[in-house]
Amino acid sequence: MSDADGQERTEDATARKREQAREKGQVPRSRELASVAVLVSGAVGLMWFGEGLSSALGRIMTRMFTLSREEVFDVHLLLMVITNAIWEVFLPLVIILVFLFTAALIGAAGLGGVRFSSEAAMPKLSKMNPLSGLKRMFGSQSWVELIKSILKVGLVASVAGYLIYSSLDDFFQLSIETFPANYFHALDILLNFVLLICCSLLVVVVIDVPYQIWHFSDQLKMTKQEIKDEYKDSEGKPEVKGRIRMLQREMAQRRMMADVPQADVVITNPEHYSVALRYDPKLDAAPIVIAKGGDHLALKIREIANKHNIDIVPAAPLARAIYYTTELEQQVPDGLFVAVAQVLAYVFQLKAYRRGKGQKPILSAAATDIPQELQH
Repeated sequence: MSDADGQERTEDATARKREQAREKGQVPRSRELASVAVLVSGAVGLMWFGEGLSSALGRIMTRMFTLSREEVFDVHLLLMVITNAIWEVFLPLVIILVFLFTAALIGAAGLGGVRFSSEAAMPKLSKMNPLSGLKRMFGSQSWVELIKSILKVGLVASVAGYLIYSSLDDFFQLSIETFPANYFHALDILLNFVLLICCSLLVVVVIDVPYQIWHFSDQLKMTKQEIKDEYKDSEGKPEVKGRIRMLQREMAQRRMMADVPQADVVITNPEHYSVALRYDPKLDAAPIVIAKGGDHLALKIREIANKHNIDIVPAAPLARAIYYTTELEQQVPDGLFVAVAQVLAYVFQLKAYRRGKGQKPILSAAATDIPQELQH
């Protein structure tokens, strides 16, 4: 249950919650996996490298029991003997220890990976609270550990009993063998026992690893309110985001209105839409939409155009087509080139007529001839 609002933790943890847990060093771990990895590797290591280690120890014992009188009473000679003895056993011992260290590292990182967290290493007063300790002692996790311990003891005892029963003939054979054959035979039996008993604990690992993954996911579960709060924290509150979008639209509109005086023509559907076009043959490969809007914004574009003596051409089909197919600062589509060219030609002829050159132009019908796929 959630401490804050009493809601049940029924929702899977979000990616952000899992990442925060990893940063704190909270990852699924299986102590059984690490323990069994070390035990099995230790048994295998003794079987592979134990002969070299035992031979080295045998040579050391032989050397120590055959010290001469001079070596016993000469500190320097005795120190040399001890040093040689250490070097004799150093290499096989280091090989076994490195083998065990590698197995321990792989076993510990096999579930959850390698994570270093300074926060996890910091002391926590909550762990020193006796009440918290009692709660952990009698909690569900403690019962799980108790069941695992009972299972391990029962499993080891069963496997050991079976191995002893199945090896009775080998035990009887030891009594009639001569030294040192019986000695090596006994070691072989013992190492096989150790390896098989350690491998039997893999049954516990197979059970424990999925449980630890499930238990970790269950601990990270969240309430619906926690997910909503996390979404608000990461994405922002809806009202704040709405306010930001509104301010962004207002800024974009102000920039757009500031560009209207640069237009060569404003094409309108007199009731609803206005589109401002710029065409500079030296800069633009085709006419560019520098402003567009509907209803109140369309009226504002026309007001600015009138204030700066920009020609306004009513061409409803063309205005709608440009409004719906072209974004700001983009060229008009290829299918509208002919219609836009007729409008620009009309505007340029109209400007010449006002200067007293030529006759008053008439807008060509091609200005409203819009391809079917571009009509709106």
